[in-house]
Amino acid sequence: MRLEADALRWHCDPEALGFATTDELTDLDYALGQERAVEALTFGLGMGRDGYNIYALGASGVHKHELVQHHLEADAHNRELPSDFCYVNNFEEPHRPNILKLPAGRGADFKNDLDTFVDDLRDSLRAAFESDEYRTRRQMIEREFREEQEKAVNEIEREARENGITLQRTPAGFGFAPLTEDGEVMSPDSFHQLDADKQQEIQQEIERLQHRLQEALQQMPKWLKQTREKIRQLNADTASQAVGHLVEALKRRYDPLRAVQDHLDRIQADIVDNVDALLARGDQGEMQAAQGEQTEALLRRYRANLIVDNRGREAAPVVYEDEPSYDRLIGRIEHRAEMGALTTDFHLIREGALHRANGGYLVLDARKVLSKPLAWEALKRTLRAGEVRIESLYQALGLISTVSLEPEPVPLSLKVVLIGERLLYYLLSELDPEFNELFKVAADFEERTDRSDGTRDLYARAVATLARRNELAPFSAAGVARVLEHAARLAADQDKLSIEMETIADTLREADFHARRNGNNPVEAADVDAAIRARERRMGRVRERMHEEILRGTVLIDSDGTRGGQINALTVMSLGGVSFGRPTRVTARAGIGRGNVVDIEREVALGGPIHSKGVLILHGYLAARYARERPLSLSASLVFEQSYGGVEGDSASLAELLTLLSTIADVPLRQDLAVTGSVNQHGQVQPIGGVNEKIEGFFEVCKDRGLTGEQGVVIPDANRKHLTLRQEVVDAVRADSFAVHAVKTVDEAIELFTGMPAGTEDADGRFPADTFNGAVQASLDALAEKRRQFGLPSEARRNSTGEA
Repeated sequence: MRLEADALRWHCDPEALGFATTDELTDLDYALGQERAVEALTFGLGMGRDGYNIYALGASGVHKHELVQHHLEADAHNRELPSDFCYVNNFEEPHRPNILKLPAGRGADFKNDLDTFVDDLRDSLRAAFESDEYRTRRQMIEREFREEQEKAVNEIEREARENGITLQRTPAGFGFAPLTEDGEVMSPDSFHQLDADKQQEIQQEIERLQHRLQEALQQMPKWLKQTREKIRQLNADTASQAVGHLVEALKRRYDPLRAVQDHLDRIQADIVDNVDALLARGDQGEMQAAQGEQTEALLRRYRANLIVDNRGREAAPVVYEDEPSYDRLIGRIEHRAEMGALTTDFHLIREGALHRANGGYLVLDARKVLSKPLAWEALKRTLRAGEVRIESLYQALGLISTVSLEPEPVPLSLKVVLIGERLLYYLLSELDPEFNELFKVAADFEERTDRSDGTRDLYARAVATLARRNELAPFSAAGVARVLEHAARLAADQDKLSIEMETIADTLREADFHARRNGNNPVEAADVDAAIRARERRMGRVRERMHEEILRGTVLIDSDGTRGGQINALTVMSLGGVSFGRPTRVTARAGIGRGNVVDIEREVALGGPIHSKGVLILHGYLAARYARERPLSLSASLVFEQSYGGVEGDSASLAELLTLLSTIADVPLRQDLAVTGSVNQHGQVQPIGGVNEKIEGFFEVCKDRGLTGEQGVVIPDANRKHLTLRQEVVDAVRADSFAVHAVKTVDEAIELFTGMPAGTEDADGRFPADTFNGAVQASLDALAEKRRQFGLPSEARRNSTGEA
């Protein structure tokens, strides 16, 4: 059937839109044609059970990110504000910092309060330990020690004098010496002049006193320890009094928060235990600097590391992490260099996207997550556990065994939304058993919507909305009508409109550019056309080079006359997001054989499985239609001429069948027609993709060689609704310079290409001799007879042929 020009393209009447420019239209505040995806998002966000995270799947350009962001931000206002989280020192196990949960906005206050507390602590301790009261009490303790020491020594000294012996204090220690009757220290000579008994008596007494003195001196460490304990207790009492009022003030400020109050109690206890180190003073120079660093390190333990701060937030967080690496997802532990070594503490714990999104929503690009080492596994582990555990990538891989920080996990409650293409979703569903447990909700985005009066009006509002958001000039009704026609072209369907709004937005922006350059306001249909043509030209270098080689005769394509076993098939190529049609010559050769049809593309591994399937279907068609009573005694070959790349798809199977039948029947085919379509074993012509690009590819060849009025293309009748051809093709058809034919069966295509009646089989399965099918059947019968003859013994073969 030859199609009329009006059937080749949907035309949108600007008058039917009911407005002059888009300034008259209100914004469209929801996504056009995405009702299914919106329902899924609404369900997923409202479902509070574990595992109901969302995967938003669909083609790029349908504004998945924008629609997801819009719904998340709207839902975020219905949620409670999430808590703040701080890491603080664990005084019992410093390598395992504790996490403190505070109400939203209180985390920053707590951190600042602890910073102020540390600053006030210095002054308070200094004042307490430099006070007269402290000095007096310490001096009393020290004096008690000295008095106890003097009392013991004086007692021994008095006892020695009563026995004529004196206790001498020297730099080397204590010593005893006998006295004369005058009370003077006896010289060695005088001592030796005494009789032996007297000397022995004095010696024994000195030994006894020395033993007494030794017993007294042995009590000194005990007294010193008691003194130090008293001083330590004094320091503890003083420190407790000095910081007690500071801690109590903080505890009152955070009264309902039990965990915070417990931590403040631990801070106070640690200050009391380490007050000596906090008050230590070194000498001038390096020792003083080192002591200051040590004190500062002690004071850092009393501060807080705020990792989640929701101060000033009015709704739950909506976080999009553009670089979802392992560290940026779950956080990291940093290190600093000190004296040639790497050290760390809880202040160097850094939050990840999961921390920032806690209590709200985290949006991730699925492909990026899967491409980062261990990021996908870390995300799944975190969602299963319901907590964020920070560990380095090396620890996760088991590559290091040194002791590092092991921060307490942060409890997690959030919704994760993965955004990605459909293929990734299906692969994850099939290959990852945990995926369906964690992402139970699929929000499937459409690329097309039905064309109706209602959707047409909504689409116009969507154009108006995009124009205002992008600060473009308004579009006239004619301009919007041209955009709608372009949307039908992108959808490749007269009854559908593409809702890949990013592509439409690009068209609007580029049309606005041309309108401004031409001084147009509003943007007219001509500006939209200019934008479409300019984009096609920018991406058209490969198409133009291929077209040029056809016109120069490098690629052999005939567009007039007839040829046997040769036809122009229509193919489509896609490069860089742009598709274009290209005619390709298909040829066939046939002879006697065992019924095999050789697909040369398949034999040289250039044909894909779908293409090979199409060729095998041809074999079934031939055998069922023309060789029911005889064996199919055919050996044929099919090939795409001058094809040096892969061939895939079955859209050329109609062309291959016509070529094969032509060479069998020895009937030429028209070369001013090109054909596309798939066939089944019953001879029905099935629809194919890329029909518009295919038609336009052959049209350009015919146009540049000169339109004769006989040229045209043959397409499946089922593709009629997909026709959205360029206006110049429609105009050529209207002027009878070019034709588009739609066929439902192989026989209809045969009659177009040969000018012969196809022929209808009778009850015996035979076709009339003067028909094309009859010629095919007769030729196959002849081949079968020749094959039979070649199978006979030589004598019988001579007799059957009448040879002497």
